[in-house]
Formats: sequence, structure tokens, C-alpha cells
Amino acid sequence: MPLTDLPLEELRSHRPSVREPEDFDAFWADTIAQARAAAEQTGAHPVTVPADTPVTGLVIEDLTFPGFAADPVRAWVTRPAGASSGSDDARLPVVVEFLGYNGGRGRPGERVAWALAGYVHVVMDTRGQGSGWGGGDTPDPHGAGPHIGGWMTSGIDRPEDHHYRRVYTDAVRLVDAVRTLPGVDPDRIALTGGSQGGGIAIAAAALVQAHVGPIVAVLPDVAFLCDWEHGALVALSDPYQELVRYLAVHRDAAETVWTTASYLDGVNFAARIDAPALFSVALMDEVVPPRTTFAAYNALASTDRQIEVYPYNGHGGGGFRHWERQVAFLRERDGRR
Repeated sequence: MPLTDLPLEELRSHRPSVREPEDFDAFWADTIAQARAAAEQTGAHPVTVPADTPVTGLVIEDLTFPGFAADPVRAWVTRPAGASSGSDDARLPVVVEFLGYNGGRGRPGERVAWALAGYVHVVMDTRGQGSGWGGGDTPDPHGAGPHIGGWMTSGIDRPEDHHYRRVYTDAVRLVDAVRTLPGVDPDRIALTGGSQGGGIAIAAAALVQAHVGPIVAVLPDVAFLCDWEHGALVALSDPYQELVRYLAVHRDAAETVWTTASYLDGVNFAARIDAPALFSVALMDEVVPPRTTFAAYNALASTDRQIEVYPYNGHGGGGFRHWERQVAFLRERDGRR
């Protein structure tokens, strides 16, 4: 029997009640507008330089772009050889990838599968993270009040102060930057990521569609950051358990915590996505309870949507096999059959 908090047949129709603030859209419109205005005021703009790497079979660049509050955020841009620039007819589709919890962008050349499949691959460093694996290069200069180690409760007193407000804004500003890079097709951008990266991809997909333009697909893998309130009740491990430990000390803060979380919840973002979507879920996942992934998937406005279920896998999900599935899904929708 798979370790699932609900039977699969119930998960497929699971639509929990998730708080949604009345000013959700206005909050995010103001946030994105403020970030763009900060970049204009400071004169910050995207800059790419060749990466220092022994890899010669691909073109790898080090991108720095203005994120939240025009803070400099780093990313790797990896292209097929010979595709660093070119005519409009030669422009390539792009896959923008976001990373899992406490992971950093690592070294240039560590993540090459998408470029080898013929895409321009952009992987965003997650501000303040990157000391658990991968190695990060982007600080988060904004402080927060008392919180549990990690990022779930960093700034939990107010949505304006929360860590993920800055991270989601960085993700949107990265797409702004990617659309200006030479050799890329701004009309064929897909967003992906696993775990935390999947949650960021969901938020970014909704915000990009609302404030940048259409995307060709969103591909969240075992996505975290969805249905925070119920996730904290059923998850068996961190990061959701950070919220539990915080509330065990701050006993009167539950209303504040769940109100802040509602501005950041992937379920609310998913309801605003109508792009093609391929999700994955692992039924033995103790980190991301399956019900939280299905909560976001079932909330999608997309009519073109699929979810791959891995009954006997934990948080690793479908691994490379699922990546192959993502490539096939994307090629059916970006004109590269």
C-alpha cells in the first residue's frame, strides 16, 4: 500500500479550501511593479559574461539580473554549441529552472540535460540559499524577525516581509531578463523545477502570465509550497514542520501565519494558470504530501494538463525518467516535435 495521506482516487478530485486574500492580485501587481521601478531607478540591468568552466561542448554564461528591490541575482545560461546568438529564425526555446530547498546553482556545467536536448537552459540561484547542496552565489540582504531555521517562517509576520515574496519576484524578473537575451525565443519559454523549485515554477507561471506574457508550459515536479496550512498538518518532515515548530512556540500566531502563507500558496497561483501543465507526484513522499500537490494541480485553470503519478517513489519522484516525460510533453507544445 503506498504511503499516501488519501487514496489515489480521492486525490484526483481533492480540492481543499485554501485561504485566498481579497487583495492577492493587487499585492503581486504592486510587488512586481516595485521591483521593475527599482531597477529603472538604479539603472540595474541584466549582464552576462562567459562562465569559467572546462566545458567546451556547450556555451555557458554567468547571468546577473536585478531581482526584488533590484538586488543582484545570479543564474547560469547554458546553450547548445553554436547557439549563443543568431537570427530571429534561429532563436531557441528556453527552459527556466528553479531549485529545491537550500540548493544553489552550483558550478557551470553541472546541469546540462536541457541544453543537450536543444533548449537554452537558465537555472536561477535562490537568494539566501545554497548551503545545503549545490552552492549558492546570491545573498538575501533583507532581514526578518524571529523565525525557525530555514525559510518557511522567515518574515512570516507580514507577506510584505516574507522570503518567498522576494524569491517569487526574482523568478518573474528572471523571465523579464531572459526575454532580452540574444538567440532566445521570448514566445517559447517554459518554467520548471523540483520540490521548492516546483512551487516557485507554479508561482512564477501565474505571475509571468499576468505581468510578462504567455508561457509555453509549466512543469512542476513533486511541487512544494502548495496548501501550506494542510501541508503542515500532514507532512512528516521539514520544511513544512518548520511551521509546526514555530507555532508550537508562538502559540497565538496561527492566524497571522496562515494569512501570510495565503499570499504565497501555490494553490492560489495555480488557479491563475491556463498554460499547458505537466505535474508529477510521488505517493510515498514524506516531504511533500501528495494531497498538497493535487490541491494545486486540481486548482489549475489549464485545460491542457497532465499529472504523472509515481506510486512507489518518495520525494525523488520520477527522476530522469520523468525528465524524459517532460521533454516529450514540451516538444509537443513548442513546435519542436
